[in-house]
Amino acid sequence: MNKPVRLVIVDDHAMVRQTWRMVLQRDVRIDVIAECSSGDEAIECAVKVGPDVMLMDINMSPVNGFDATREISQICPAVKIIGTSINNQPAYVRALMQLGAKGYVTKNSPSTEMIEAIIIVSEGGTYICKDVENKMDNKKFT
Repeated sequence: MNKPVRLVIVDDHAMVRQTWRMVLQRDVRIDVIAECSSGDEAIECAVKVGPDVMLMDINMSPVNGFDATREISQICPAVKIIGTSINNQPAYVRALMQLGAKGYVTKNSPSTEMIEAIIIVSEGGTYICKDVENKMDNKKFT
Protein backbone atom coordinates (compact mmCIF):
# COMPACT_ATOMS: atom_id res chain seq x y z
CA MET A 1 0.00 0.00 0.00
CA ASN A 2 1.15 3.55 -0.69
CA LYS A 3 1.72 6.03 2.10
CA PRO A 4 -1.49 7.54 3.49
CA VAL A 5 -2.61 10.99 2.34
CA ARG A 6 -1.27 13.59 4.77
CA LEU A 7 -4.33 15.72 5.51
CA VAL A 8 -4.85 19.02 7.33
CA ILE A 9 -8.38 20.00 8.43
CA VAL A 10 -9.09 23.75 8.40
CA ASP A 11 -12.31 24.93 10.06
CA ASP A 12 -13.09 27.61 12.62
CA HIS A 13 -15.39 25.26 14.56
CA ALA A 14 -13.55 22.82 16.85
CA MET A 15 -16.49 20.39 16.81
CA VAL A 16 -16.37 20.16 13.00
CA ARG A 17 -12.61 19.53 13.06
CA GLN A 18 -12.94 16.84 15.74
CA THR A 19 -15.80 15.10 13.96
CA TRP A 20 -13.99 15.05 10.61
CA ARG A 21 -10.78 13.86 12.24
CA MET A 22 -12.66 11.00 13.91
CA VAL A 23 -14.40 9.98 10.68
CA LEU A 24 -11.43 10.41 8.33
CA GLN A 25 -8.86 8.74 10.61
CA ARG A 26 -10.89 5.51 10.33
CA ASP A 27 -9.74 5.22 6.72
CA VAL A 28 -6.22 3.74 6.53
CA ARG A 29 -5.54 5.79 3.38
CA ILE A 30 -5.79 9.07 5.33
CA ASP A 31 -3.54 10.46 8.05
CA VAL A 32 -4.83 13.67 9.68
CA ILE A 33 -1.56 15.41 10.56
CA ALA A 34 -2.86 18.79 11.77
CA GLU A 35 -5.90 20.98 12.37
CA CYS A 36 -6.15 24.72 11.83
CA SER A 37 -8.85 27.07 13.10
CA SER A 38 -8.27 29.96 10.65
CA GLY A 39 -7.05 30.88 7.20
CA ASP A 40 -3.92 32.45 8.72
CA GLU A 41 -3.10 29.20 10.51
CA ALA A 42 -3.76 27.23 7.32
CA ILE A 43 -1.27 29.32 5.31
CA GLU A 44 1.36 28.94 8.04
CA CYS A 45 0.68 25.20 8.32
CA ALA A 46 0.91 24.67 4.54
CA VAL A 47 4.38 26.24 4.55
CA LYS A 48 5.65 24.46 7.68
CA VAL A 49 4.07 21.01 7.28
CA GLY A 50 3.52 20.70 3.51
CA PRO A 51 0.49 18.38 3.67
CA ASP A 52 -0.75 16.51 0.60
CA VAL A 53 -4.31 17.81 0.97
CA MET A 54 -6.09 20.49 3.01
CA LEU A 55 -9.82 20.48 3.71
CA MET A 56 -10.52 24.22 3.70
CA ASP A 57 -13.59 25.77 5.30
CA ILE A 58 -14.62 28.82 3.27
CA ASN A 59 -16.45 30.98 5.81
CA MET A 60 -13.83 31.98 8.36
CA SER A 61 -12.48 35.29 9.53
CA PRO A 62 -10.33 37.32 9.43
CA VAL A 63 -8.79 35.30 6.56
CA ASN A 64 -11.45 33.31 4.71
CA GLY A 65 -11.03 30.12 2.70
CA PHE A 66 -10.96 31.96 -0.62
CA ASP A 67 -8.01 34.13 0.45
CA ALA A 68 -6.19 31.23 2.14
CA THR A 69 -6.67 29.05 -0.96
CA ARG A 70 -5.30 31.78 -3.25
CA GLU A 71 -2.29 32.32 -1.00
CA ILE A 72 -1.48 28.62 -0.46
CA SER A 73 -1.89 27.82 -4.17
CA GLN A 74 0.73 30.47 -4.95
CA ILE A 75 3.29 29.73 -2.24
CA CYS A 76 2.79 25.95 -1.88
CA PRO A 77 1.47 24.71 -5.25
CA ALA A 78 2.04 21.07 -4.23
CA VAL A 79 -0.61 21.37 -1.50
CA LYS A 80 -3.99 20.38 -2.93
CA ILE A 81 -7.01 22.15 -1.46
CA ILE A 82 -10.58 20.88 -1.16
CA GLY A 83 -13.04 23.61 -0.23
CA THR A 84 -15.82 22.85 2.26
CA SER A 85 -18.92 24.87 3.03
CA ILE A 86 -22.65 24.57 3.56
CA ASN A 87 -23.00 26.59 0.32
CA ASN A 88 -23.78 24.44 -2.73
CA GLN A 89 -24.00 27.16 -5.40
CA PRO A 90 -22.01 26.43 -8.56
CA ALA A 91 -20.75 30.05 -8.87
CA TYR A 92 -19.26 29.80 -5.38
CA VAL A 93 -17.48 26.57 -6.28
CA ARG A 94 -16.20 27.92 -9.62
CA ALA A 95 -14.74 30.96 -7.85
CA LEU A 96 -12.85 28.72 -5.42
CA MET A 97 -11.57 26.44 -8.17
CA GLN A 98 -10.29 29.48 -10.10
CA LEU A 99 -8.23 30.41 -7.03
CA GLY A 100 -6.49 27.04 -7.15
CA ALA A 101 -8.67 24.57 -5.23
CA LYS A 102 -8.77 21.04 -6.65
CA GLY A 103 -12.03 19.96 -5.09
CA TYR A 104 -15.19 20.95 -3.28
CA VAL A 105 -17.54 19.13 -0.94
CA THR A 106 -20.44 20.54 1.01
CA LYS A 107 -20.56 19.97 4.75
CA ASN A 108 -23.68 17.91 4.10
CA SER A 109 -21.80 15.46 1.88
CA PRO A 110 -21.63 11.91 3.25
CA SER A 111 -18.29 10.91 4.78
CA THR A 112 -17.79 8.35 2.01
CA GLU A 113 -17.89 11.18 -0.54
CA MET A 114 -15.50 13.28 1.54
CA ILE A 115 -13.02 10.37 1.61
CA GLU A 116 -13.47 9.77 -2.13
CA ALA A 117 -12.73 13.48 -2.77
CA ILE A 118 -9.55 13.37 -0.65
CA ILE A 119 -8.24 10.26 -2.44
CA ILE A 120 -9.05 11.54 -5.96
CA VAL A 121 -7.55 14.99 -5.33
CA SER A 122 -4.45 13.52 -3.67
CA GLU A 123 -3.86 11.47 -6.83
CA GLY A 124 -3.96 14.59 -8.99
CA GLY A 125 -7.62 14.64 -9.97
CA THR A 126 -10.34 17.15 -9.22
CA TYR A 127 -13.55 16.45 -7.36
CA ILE A 128 -16.83 18.30 -7.03
CA CYS A 129 -19.45 16.72 -4.79
CA LYS A 130 -22.63 15.30 -6.32
CA ASP A 131 -24.82 17.97 -4.74
CA VAL A 132 -23.03 20.78 -6.60
CA GLU A 133 -22.28 18.76 -9.73
CA ASN A 134 -26.01 18.10 -10.22
CA LYS A 135 -26.67 21.85 -10.11
CA MET A 136 -23.88 22.51 -12.59
CA ASP A 137 -25.37 20.00 -15.02
CA ASN A 138 -28.74 21.66 -14.67
CA LYS A 139 -28.01 25.14 -16.03
CA LYS A 140 -31.14 26.79 -14.66
CA PHE A 141 -29.49 26.88 -11.20
CA THR A 142 -26.43 28.88 -12.25
